[in-house]
Amino acid sequence: MKTRTLLTPTILPALILVLSACSQSVGLAPTPTSSTASSQANQPSFAQFQDIPIPPGARMNLDRTVILGAPASWIGRLALNANQNPAVVFDFFKQRTSEFGWQEVTTVRAATSFMTFTRANRVLNIQINAKTLQGSEVDLTISPRGQSGGAAASQLPQQGQ
Repeated sequence: MKTRTLLTPTILPALILVLSACSQSVGLAPTPTSSTASSQANQPSFAQFQDIPIPPGARMNLDRTVILGAPASWIGRLALNANQNPAVVFDFFKQRTSEFGWQEVTTVRAATSFMTFTRANRVLNIQINAKTLQGSEVDLTISPRGQSGGAAASQLPQQGQ
């Protein structure tokens, strides 16, 4: 019985340590902080996303964000919670996205707004929804641009025609 009593204080902390290693992690560099702002050290940084505009005060929703690839050519979904209402967020992306080299393809302003942009070999889709109490939920999805070709593409009118 004495062996069991000695093992319990040793096993319990080891078990807690092993289980805590299974927690969710994010491959983002933390926002640089000073010693007075150490509480923000665990907040992810938008520094890795230099090819898209980020609304001021937006926070990343880590549960819904999935990013793959290098910073210059990443693909995936960046989920944000913005403090502004959907109309302000829509206007922000409408005005600022072209500053990052994206060309507007289409936009739909509605209860759920959609925006589509292209740049080189990638497509950016932005979906904006109102949050229940205040602010907006924004999903920015970047995917590789499909290759044009085939019968369907040949039936589409060419630009300038």
